[in-house]
Amino acid sequence: MTIQLCCLLWARPGAAQALAAYEDKVLALLGEHDGRLVRRARADGADGRPDEIQLIEFASRSGYDGFLADERRTALAAERDAAIARTDLYPVEFVEP
Repeated sequence: MTIQLCCLLWARPGAAQALAAYEDKVLALLGEHDGRLVRRARADGADGRPDEIQLIEFASRSGYDGFLADERRTALAAERDAAIARTDLYPVEFVEP
């Protein structure tokens, strides 16, 4: 069963570049877990808007679980906590335009 997600990320004040750097690292792991980044977009974070939006897809639940448990990702928890104030994650269904 395919898992499709929308991830909204808010940086801590002054940490938008650190958020992007952290995400560069962890998103690079997706392919090893049968995942892929469908689209990544950056916003300005003003007026309550997120700093980054991601659409991510995993071929299976086990791939998603493996990504979450990946020791390289979990080892970056302190870096993540320093950069990211809030994450909202939603299951979605991708539709073609």
